[in-house]
Amino acid sequence: MFPQQLTDTRVFEIAKALLDGFDRHYQIFSETNAQSKARFEAADWHGQQLAQRARIEFYDLRVDEAVERLEKDYGASKLPMEVWHQIKLFYIGLLTGHHQPELAETFFNSVTIQMLHRKYYRNDFIFVRPAVSTEYIDDEEGKPTFRALYPNKDNLRDTLKLMVESYELAIPFDNLDRDVDLLYAALLEQVGNVRLRTNFQIQVLSSLFFRNKGAYIVGKVINGFRSLPFAIPILHNSQNQLYIDAALFGEDDLLALFSFARAYFMVDMPVPSAYVQFLRTLMPRKPRGEIYSAIGLQKHGKNLFYRDFLFHLRHSTDKFRIAPGIKGMVMLVFDLPSYPFVFKVIKDYFPPQKDTTRELIMGKYQLVKQHDRVGRMADSLEFTKVAFPRERFEEELIDELKKFSPSVIEEEGDQLVIKHLYIERRMVPLNIYIQEANETSLEHAVIEYGNAIKDLVAANIFPGDMLWKNFGVTRNGKVVFYDYDEIEYITDCNFRKVPAPRNEEDEMSGEIWYSVGKYDVFPETFGPFLLGDHRVRSIFMRHHADLLEADFWQQHQARIKAGYVHDVFPYDRSRRFIHKIQGGEGSSADATPVEEPVDVRPLGREVHDQGVLSGFTAGGVDAG
Repeated sequence: MFPQQLTDTRVFEIAKALLDGFDRHYQIFSETNAQSKARFEAADWHGQQLAQRARIEFYDLRVDEAVERLEKDYGASKLPMEVWHQIKLFYIGLLTGHHQPELAETFFNSVTIQMLHRKYYRNDFIFVRPAVSTEYIDDEEGKPTFRALYPNKDNLRDTLKLMVESYELAIPFDNLDRDVDLLYAALLEQVGNVRLRTNFQIQVLSSLFFRNKGAYIVGKVINGFRSLPFAIPILHNSQNQLYIDAALFGEDDLLALFSFARAYFMVDMPVPSAYVQFLRTLMPRKPRGEIYSAIGLQKHGKNLFYRDFLFHLRHSTDKFRIAPGIKGMVMLVFDLPSYPFVFKVIKDYFPPQKDTTRELIMGKYQLVKQHDRVGRMADSLEFTKVAFPRERFEEELIDELKKFSPSVIEEEGDQLVIKHLYIERRMVPLNIYIQEANETSLEHAVIEYGNAIKDLVAANIFPGDMLWKNFGVTRNGKVVFYDYDEIEYITDCNFRKVPAPRNEEDEMSGEIWYSVGKYDVFPETFGPFLLGDHRVRSIFMRHHADLLEADFWQQHQARIKAGYVHDVFPYDRSRRFIHKIQGGEGSSADATPVEEPVDVRPLGREVHDQGVLSGFTAGGVDAG
């Protein structure tokens, strides 16, 4: 039994200090989200990007602060486990009435796991399952999570206008009446001539969702037993006026908007669980953890993922195996056939052509997490010290781990502990997809491959290793890049043309006759590595031959260095209202035209610069 004084005083103080650490984190997190509205109104795109990156680091900083305080003031890492059990009970008590209890539980786990050696924390001392319900929490003192509007057939258009105006954006719309007419027509296309039922209503979340250069109204239309999800993107034109760019309807559109392969939204939400619950009614197929991650709460999203993973392990019997496909030189990849994810472990050593280190590779993955992924790079879940049941691993996989990554694994009884790994959604590697594709699918895949590269270029990302095996195809046919160990910023690269041979000997030589710096890239040399299949080459050269020219890369590099920030459209460009405006110039003589960014992509362009010419291993991710 531990001392009475410790039970009565220090246990409560430690629990309170832990919650204070979380509250400080969420306050800073919320302030950053709330300021995104002002940044959007000021068209401060670089500021928005910086805030996006900084916000990702907030959580770990607050965890480190909490660990330091508890260790300094209480020597918490040396306290007996009985005391930590009491701390958890006091902590649960403090969460009664809290607006973010599920996030506070995850924060408790993060601090506890960092302070205590893995052997000494067990399920009793961390929140493996939630202890406090998040059902029916709302912000009683502030605005409700969502608003309900009750239009009829006669005032539906006016209600839509009031809905947009209710967000009180500080800068004017170019032509709001025109945009509302287009929105009204788009809604009627979805609803049709159906009878409006007694419960006909529009529900919209109270806060706008901000990402890149867009603000999104998110909600649903309810009529009888039907619920129609929608999202309405609002953008800036070149005169710093606003316009509604499109109307997105249905679960598939919302899944694309909240994709795993896109940056996290910034949204002001006092009660995040209420926002997640609403969003789940729009996207019931999307796991709750992925929704949390999509709204910037990726640590709790990771926690929910791990809970789902443990649940799946308890209810399955298949074994982890080496993932099918071409083995990578940097990553050892394995999967569980019944589970739609792959697990990646950095190898301990690499072949000579891979001039890298474990630290550099981890830095690349962190770069992707902090960067605008534009729907072409998926987020990876990073875990440390994960204990797997040893019996669930095929011996061939165990041998592979011992051979290539011995420093990363540790066997303890019936557990295999992997000290560091990344987890990504599984998808079909593009090289395998191409081998099995018919003529139509092949053309789509090759065009999408080039589109993916051009989207990455516009986002200031050079993929590095552009081989087909490093890309994958999602369930909705989208091509996504997933091999990050060689990515660089476009602005750090030196794109060159291959120098002319100095003489006949140079021309006939199999060796290069020119110097090559670390960041030198010669686009015209991509062809022999990528286009060996004549079918692929024919399609590629029709649609993406510019990727083999240094000028293409240099022009985009210059634009990025000049400060242009691209627009990201997480929907097909054909959905944009610009195509429905008569003549593409607006519906009235005095309306400022909404610009249509010039596009060099052959299909479904999603990344643009506003008013400026735009160009832009095994396993993987499903970004759908």
